[in-house]
Amino acid sequence: MEDLFAWAEAVLSAPAVQDKLDLTQEAARALGAGRLPLARVGEPLPIASACFPEKPSRVNPRELPRRRLNSLEGRIALLHAVAHIEFTAIQLAWDHLYRFRGLPEAYYRDWLGVAEEEARHFQLLRERLRALGADYGDLPAHGGLWDLAVETAYDVAARMALVPRFMEARGLDVTPGMIEKLRETGDMESVAALEIILRDEVRHVALGTQWFHWICAQRGIEPEDTYFGLIDRHMKGQARGPFNTDLRRRAGFSEQELARLDPGQLSPT
Repeated sequence: MEDLFAWAEAVLSAPAVQDKLDLTQEAARALGAGRLPLARVGEPLPIASACFPEKPSRVNPRELPRRRLNSLEGRIALLHAVAHIEFTAIQLAWDHLYRFRGLPEAYYRDWLGVAEEEARHFQLLRERLRALGADYGDLPAHGGLWDLAVETAYDVAARMALVPRFMEARGLDVTPGMIEKLRETGDMESVAALEIILRDEVRHVALGTQWFHWICAQRGIEPEDTYFGLIDRHMKGQARGPFNTDLRRRAGFSEQELARLDPGQLSPT
């Protein structure tokens, strides 16, 4: 590949899951070895050119069946849903670095590092699904996370605010509960996988915070009001709780932001 952007284009346009995983790992190794130039020229292809595999089929979230975690089918459904989020997160990290040009080299290095970690998360979950007699693609999934990436393709500030700091931050709120429910079923292998993912996701959301604040500083705009303005514009102000304030603090959310998200919840969950 000529440079990081060419590699990103190859990953995003690859139709097969394994190709995306292999290219992500190769790119991380190449960057670490100093063999991957961080070029900052040219224009990206439209985000609609990004490819997803044929399976899983993407449906409205309301169409996804609800299953209890005390059944094997319920655990498979949960792990499949999380695996789809992690697979989409690989695409997201690549698009973060591909779509927005002229940023510091650290920005591109950070999001390639996230892409590599998301690929490892996905592989953990796929291996667990296979151990339970299933595989990624066996069930339908919803595409809300990628839909928001499409909606924010016009601006890096909107992307950092609404993908890492809004949608992915929601994982910090709900994953601890998933872990506890899986622990109650005795599925400690799945618990271990989600604990690794949760640990890394705090840092991924923190990177969204870091780069959102950096962009706001470069533009001379106030980050908190900008953040909530973007939520109002794109999400109709819908920030659903309860919020894990402890993990959100670790991911860079200020006390003022936490209070605005949920004035009635100021203590850690």
